[in-house]
Amino acid sequence: MAKIFPNSPAIESAPSAAAAETMTVWRKSLLFNCKGFTVFDSKGNLLFRVDNYSARSSGEIVLMDSSGKPLLTIRRKRLSLGENWLIYDGEEVVKPRFSVRKHVTLFGSGEIAHVSPCGFRNNLESYAVEGSYSRRKCTVYDSRRRPVAEVVRKEAAPGVALGGDVFRLRVQLELEPAFAMATVVVLDQMYGP
Repeated sequence: MAKIFPNSPAIESAPSAAAAETMTVWRKSLLFNCKGFTVFDSKGNLLFRVDNYSARSSGEIVLMDSSGKPLLTIRRKRLSLGENWLIYDGEEVVKPRFSVRKHVTLFGSGEIAHVSPCGFRNNLESYAVEGSYSRRKCTVYDSRRRPVAEVVRKEAAPGVALGGDVFRLRVQLELEPAFAMATVVVLDQMYGP
């Protein structure tokens, strides 16, 4: 079985990519009979995890650090037109940080989701996600159209892909890694199997 965690950092061509954090995301929980995600840093250390005990898709998902401390809670917004998810700090149930809305259009614009700050947090940046999550090839852009995060397939060896359950999440310094991972979890709920 191939290793899923990185044994060496990915080689980057862009000069600003040296400041980026590259994580390996495994679409599998470390717990038996759970759905979820396991996220490793570039040295192979456990960084984040998501464990969903429900057999079916849940309306609430908690992103935890390696020790199990809740970092962000993701809740599906009820009674909304279209698919809309809210991201909260820790295990809060009030005052969401961000809203993630599935982008639906008849014309292929490339945008698959829009992330916007909620309520009193209007000083925060809004983001657009473009590409294809099901192909594990999408990019998160800030409001100035700068790429701040990217999801790409991970290859075990040059030309040998590991499949859709293992991929890389590359996050620039401008974006919080936990928030980038929460966005990936929402995309998986919207476009995953």
